Amino acid sequence: MKIVRVQYTTRPDYVAINQQNIAAVVAELKVLNHPGIKYGTWLLPDGKTFMHFDQFESEAAHLILQELSSFKKFAEELEASGLEVEPKLELLSLVASTETYF
Repeated sequence: MKIVRVQYTTRPDYVAINQQNIAAVVAELKVLNHPGIKYGTWLLPDGKTFMHFDQFESEAAHLILQELSSFKKFAEELEASGLEVEPKLELLSLVASTETYF
């Protein structure tokens, strides 16, 4: 299993665009309905910091996400947007959970 947490801060004028791009990724993932991908994004109280928390059954499942056209668009536009705080990526290890994962 691979668990990824990414956090970054956008400019205030980019928040709505980023939310639209994330919604497009989620919509494509829902259509794909891959049982080995759990994808979620939260907006922090400042209204411009995003936290993605994703679980994958394997590296191959993570690659499926990265190859989605909606994800490529999201990543390219985010990189070009002029972020206030660059993305910080962390790989996490599960200790315990009430959820059943892969």
